[in-house]
Amino acid sequence: MKNKRLIIIGAGGHGRVCEEIAGLCGYQERFFLDDNKDRPSEFVILGNTADFEKYIDDSEFFVAIGDNRARRRLQENIVQKGGGMATLIHPQAVVSASAVIGKGAVVMAGAVVNPGAVIGDGVIINTCSSVDHECNIGAFVHIAVGAHLAGLVDVGENTFFGAGSTAVNHISVSADTIIGAGAVVVNDIKESGTYVGVPAVKIK
Repeated sequence: MKNKRLIIIGAGGHGRVCEEIAGLCGYQERFFLDDNKDRPSEFVILGNTADFEKYIDDSEFFVAIGDNRARRRLQENIVQKGGGMATLIHPQAVVSASAVIGKGAVVMAGAVVNPGAVIGDGVIINTCSSVDHECNIGAFVHIAVGAHLAGLVDVGENTFFGAGSTAVNHISVSADTIIGAGAVVVNDIKESGTYVGVPAVKIK
């Protein structure tokens, strides 16, 4: 079992899911930091996000915030101050032994990460999504619920693949891109922006 307590940054819905995964991963003590003082929660909220430094010596941290840029900012601040980041993998996820999962990443229930895939720091591989062989997923990407990436897909940092979206094999997607829910990416995306539809096209 884990010896250190886990401090989860963000007590919203995403935080609730990550807290449950953390328990299944063996973290017996799990607490939250959150800036919303009025947030209803059945969990223990120790303070706001700026209080993380109080717990650096005896805790690990996990940033449970869905917004890619906010998650990145908080995680990088914690690491810069010497905090250790947890990586959470649900027991009912399938993760190849040859896959690499970065610090502060989460792989949720029913997700699949296949051989040779590289998952960057702070990435969310959400419920029942899949990342196939030899994909390279940049830091602080979010692969949303039920999204699927075929083999050899390269995804730039901070990108969001919406629920149910798909990328065909052997393509690349620029950093800082949003792929809308249900979109199908069939060609390289070289310019950041928002892409929707089948096939996916840029709308802004």
